Amino acid sequence: MNNGRKQFDYSLNYNSLNLREKPELYRVGKGEQGVLLVQPYKSEILPYWRFKTPEIARESSDKIYELFLAYKKQGDFIGMDMARKFLQMGVTRARRYANHRTGQKYDGPVPADQKGRSGSHGRETLPLDADPLKAESAAIFREKYLQAREDPDYQRLRKEWQEEYG
Repeated sequence: MNNGRKQFDYSLNYNSLNLREKPELYRVGKGEQGVLLVQPYKSEILPYWRFKTPEIARESSDKIYELFLAYKKQGDFIGMDMARKFLQMGVTRARRYANHRTGQKYDGPVPADQKGRSGSHGRETLPLDADPLKAESAAIFREKYLQAREDPDYQRLRKEWQEEYG
């Protein structure tokens, strides 16, 4: 069920596509979809995305939120949404490392046709570990993620974007 939204289009050639120049091709999708694909935003945000320690996570999430606000000031919804996705990915990845020391949630390789997609795809879930520092990093990212997600201008622009482009 997609609630009337178009799904993220994984068939586009993101290596050669600049979505700042062709914004009409962008789809919000679900959750973090496309976070490591959409250019030029990936190149602008990824260098700041880190969560190894709470201090690093705070610096990283603050910088990514600053980028969110800069995109907002420019009226760049895609940039805002991509910054939001990186903040969300900070939560999910730090949480995964908090629960699984290696960062691997499942046992066994991801099938080639499933790379880049979430889910177990029939693999066994590994046992949980506990890393309180990574859990704290996840909480730090969550705070900034919620600020971005709940921003009234972001919510308005997201609704307008989805009404216009799907």
